[in-house]
Amino acid sequence: MSCLVVKLGSSLVADDRGAVREDVLAGICDQVAARHHAGTSVIVVTSGAIARGMGVMELAPTPRRPRAIDELQAASAVGQGKLYQVYDELLRARDVRSAQVLLTFFDMSARTHYLNARQTLRRLLDWRVVPVINENDTTTTDEISFGNNDFLAAQVAILLGADQLLLLTDAAGVFTADPRRDPAAALVPEVRDFAALRDLHIGTAPSALGTGGMRSKVVAAEMATAAGIPTVIAGGLHPDVIGAAAAGEAVGTRFAARPGRYSSFKLWLKYAKPTRGRVHVDAGAARALREGGTSLLPVGIVEVTGAFEAGDAVEITHGPAHLGKGITNYSAAELSEVRGMQSAAVRELLPRASQEAIHRDYLVLD
Repeated sequence: MSCLVVKLGSSLVADDRGAVREDVLAGICDQVAARHHAGTSVIVVTSGAIARGMGVMELAPTPRRPRAIDELQAASAVGQGKLYQVYDELLRARDVRSAQVLLTFFDMSARTHYLNARQTLRRLLDWRVVPVINENDTTTTDEISFGNNDFLAAQVAILLGADQLLLLTDAAGVFTADPRRDPAAALVPEVRDFAALRDLHIGTAPSALGTGGMRSKVVAAEMATAAGIPTVIAGGLHPDVIGAAAAGEAVGTRFAARPGRYSSFKLWLKYAKPTRGRVHVDAGAARALREGGTSLLPVGIVEVTGAFEAGDAVEITHGPAHLGKGITNYSAAELSEVRGMQSAAVRELLPRASQEAIHRDYLVLD
C-alpha cells in the first residue's frame, strides 16, 4: 500500500485574519478522501493552529504574527482543537476517520520516542485512519521546535518511509525568483541538483501568519529526497493537485529521490537528533572519514567545543568545513582530556573508555 504525506501551509489553511479557509480545506479533503478510498495511506500535516487561535481571539487586526512565546503558545492552545475539528468534520462527511496527532521535536530527537511515534502512526494507518498532524506549539519552545511544519512533514515522511511528500502552498511551486516581486520569474519544473538552486533568489518570507517561506520547503525537500522520498512543492489551489502529484503529472516543482539512501537510524541522526557540541579534527582524520569510512579516534581531534555527554550528537568539522555529525562515546570534558592522544595512551588514562570517539556506525557525513 502506498503512503503519501501531504503538508498544508498556513496560507492555505487560514486567511490573514486567522479565519479558516473552509472552501480550500474542503477541496483538499475531497482529494485526501479520494486517495484514501483508492487504498493510499494518507497523512496530513497541517499548519494554522496559531493563526486560527489569533483569529478566534481577534489578535490579528493586521497581518502580523506575534513573537512572544507565551502569546504563540496561548494562541495555539485556543486554535488547535478548533482547527482539527474542521478537518474531522470534513473528512467524516467523506466517510474517512481521522485522528489528531501532536508531535514535538523531542518526539523525533529521542530515539525511543521516535520509534514510539512510528508505531502509533503505523497503527493508525493499519486501522485506515488519516492522521492529522501538527507540532504541539502549546508546549514547545524555540530551542526544541521544528521551526516550521515543512521540516515536521519531512520528518514524518522519513519516519514512515513514505512513497511521496507533497508540500502544498499558495505558490505554484519553486520559481527562479520571488514571483510576487519579479514578473519575469519562471517556474522550475524539476530539481535534481540542489546546488543549482543556490543561485536562485528563492523567497524566505512567510505568509502573514506563517513561519516558513519557500526556502524552508526546499530544505524539507532536500531532507526527504536524501531518504529516497520524491517530493513535490505545488500550489494547494490547483484542482486535484494531490492526484496529479501522486500520478507523476507535471504539477509544481518535482524533486527526484536521491541515490545513496541512508539507513533509518542515520536519517534520524542526520535530521532529527540535535547537536550539543562540536569536535574539530585534523586533516588526516578528515581524509580518513571522507575517503575511508573509518571511525573517529581521539588522536585525530584537535579541539572540542560545547558541553555534551557521552551519547549526545556532535558536529564534526575540519577548518571551516562541516564534515558531518555523530554520537560521541565521550563527554566534552573527557574528549578534551584525550584529544590528540594515541589509543594506547587513552586506554592508560581512561581504562574503560571506548577506542573510538565516534564509531563509524554512529556517524553520518554531509
